[in-house]
Amino acid sequence: MTFNELNLNKPLRNAIDDLGFENPTPIQQKSYNIISSGRDVVGIAQTGTGKTFAYGLPILKNLPFSKQDNPRVLVLVPTRELVVQVVEEFEKIAKYINVRIQGVYGGTNINTQKQMLAQGLDILVATPGRLYDLAVSRALQLKSIQKLVIDEVDVMLDLGFRYQITNIFDLLPDRRQNIMFSATMTKEVDLLINDFFINPERVSVALSGTPLDNIAQTRYNVPNFFTKVNLLKSLLKDKDLFSKVLVFVASKRMADRLFEMLEESIYGEACVIHSNKTQNYRLRSIQQFESGEHRVLIATDVMARGLDIDDISHVINFDTPDFPENYIHRIGRTGRAEKEGLSIIFSTEKEQEYINSIESLMQKYITFLKIPEDVVISTELLEEERPRVKEHYNPLKRKEEEKGIAFHEKKEKNKKENLGGKYKRIIKQKYKKPKTRGDKNYNKKRRGK
Repeated sequence: MTFNELNLNKPLRNAIDDLGFENPTPIQQKSYNIISSGRDVVGIAQTGTGKTFAYGLPILKNLPFSKQDNPRVLVLVPTRELVVQVVEEFEKIAKYINVRIQGVYGGTNINTQKQMLAQGLDILVATPGRLYDLAVSRALQLKSIQKLVIDEVDVMLDLGFRYQITNIFDLLPDRRQNIMFSATMTKEVDLLINDFFINPERVSVALSGTPLDNIAQTRYNVPNFFTKVNLLKSLLKDKDLFSKVLVFVASKRMADRLFEMLEESIYGEACVIHSNKTQNYRLRSIQQFESGEHRVLIATDVMARGLDIDDISHVINFDTPDFPENYIHRIGRTGRAEKEGLSIIFSTEKEQEYINSIESLMQKYITFLKIPEDVVISTELLEEERPRVKEHYNPLKRKEEEKGIAFHEKKEKNKKENLGGKYKRIIKQKYKKPKTRGDKNYNKKRRGK
């Protein structure tokens, strides 16, 4: 099938021709007519399969010209980088269409975004948190939304955005088209669909555990962090083969630590992104990596999820992900647009169980390679890698079973049982109520006794 068979209008066909695309991807083929019909749609597809165009093309085809100020299409994505990327993708295919597209996200001046929204727009791409802030402050009206798109919804729920998404649904009109795209179908995603979608059409082009056939997967068994660093440095010496490398790490702290160590050997060739970096720093790092100025990008799962960067030669999993689905998303960064890709994974002895889970999900073994002889096997360990020393006897250390037990006798006053209101009971017993209203001297007689 070609794009000409999708019944696109002339402005969209001209934009696609300018981009040099001829054949739509499977998710674009299957979802185009369904989204165009106005039905609710749930699309399950791996990252890198063209999901943005899958919903962008039918939305733009059926979006008539309007001068109204309030947006008619709302696209929710989990991260700031994805907002920028989705806006760019929409602008590419809307090149010959008179449509206003804007993106909003946190970490920037909200007043500037309020001024931008006041000028009017048709399509709004946003992160849930900033969108809700703008809606609550009445800087943004959502009453005109006709189509709602939630992209990378599984990541959005993993990041804890369910509360904001639910509140946003309450602000939207009841009559609208809901479009959702996800790489995995989890229980939380299914609950969200059942709560807010009306008999959606499900479109699936690949199982979440199915690896892309054009990605060659290999792995190394590595004893510790510093040996992983030595192995990575050794691989990166081949600049021609490892020309554009995306390195995944488990945490922000690990990303900074690895970046500092790589700067010693390949100074100026690496960059890093994670949520603690400023927005400008993150965008600049992505641009420098995409342009080829830097050939190595170190990233965490959340930051790199959904990023569409062309011609990545290798994806290196510096840490083995504990969820096998995350491995599928990681390696999906390479081998895009039917090109060949390479994936390498480093795993310690503790991470072997994660390897087994990954291979079980994919129903495919990852090719095992031996560490090259020139790589130094380090004996140095990080603090978190060091085994805990069990003390045989320490008279100053309380035993585990003694925790929570008082180590001294209570004082006499603290041993007394608190019966509650004891003072009132004593007074009541001493000074009883007079037997009759006129017997005023009753209590005086008792005191005399």
